[in-house]
Amino acid sequence: MATYLDRIIASHRATAADDTRDAVGLEAAARSAGAARGFESALRAGDRLAVIAEVKRASPSKGPLNPGLDPAAIAGAYERGGATALSVLTDTDFFEGSEGDLRSARDATLLPVLRKDFTVSAHDVLDARVMGADAILLIVAALSDTELAEFLGLARSLGMDALVEVHDEAEASRALSAGATLVGVNQRDLFTFEVDTGRASRVGASLPREICRVAESGIRGRDDVARLADAGFDAVLVGESLVRSADPAAAVADLAGVARTAAGAARSR
Repeated sequence: MATYLDRIIASHRATAADDTRDAVGLEAAARSAGAARGFESALRAGDRLAVIAEVKRASPSKGPLNPGLDPAAIAGAYERGGATALSVLTDTDFFEGSEGDLRSARDATLLPVLRKDFTVSAHDVLDARVMGADAILLIVAALSDTELAEFLGLARSLGMDALVEVHDEAEASRALSAGATLVGVNQRDLFTFEVDTGRASRVGASLPREICRVAESGIRGRDDVARLADAGFDAVLVGESLVRSADPAAAVADLAGVARTAAGAARSR
């Protein structure tokens, strides 16, 4: 049975197959872009659990979340609230995002920015650096082992970090084999789109101590963040509850005050 991710990835692979741009010129542009802000290093710093606050207009399951969203304004609010980093959706067809959203959000703050999109080609990695992203998302379920290693290596050569997203222990093993040091555990089921709030703790327990761990999906309040801190996570990525909030700065501040566990604090040093 095809998952929502299968449909999205098929669309992105079709687009990549039709991409006739000059690879040499694109790589030159990526390598001449300004220095990236350290995404993973920011998540590892400090004695509080890091909050990656997401700029997100819509989702395939929920539809419009904040149709009138101003990327610069909400990014500034996130920074004032104590966010450690930003995640910006740039997928247009399924999430109504854009490259412009990422540029606007990054220009409005000093925070490192993750390009939240569906990376399926080397051009996607290069595009991310050209538009100013400091990190890319690599979804293990969407990529072969060869692609994972290739895109991870290319990102690093461009000065970017890569958040390698997994859904179970088998995918976590593949991420580690590819050389990932920053792993996100997505608690949303690929088949049902439902959130399993125990998934992060289960899968996170399989990761080595030195891995920087990010929990994704289903994080709505301080109690969720505290539970994930107790499970040894270093950061949480939060989208829907923040973009729907009447006061995004206050919503981030509520999440950003949770202390790391001793294990998480040790990994940050």
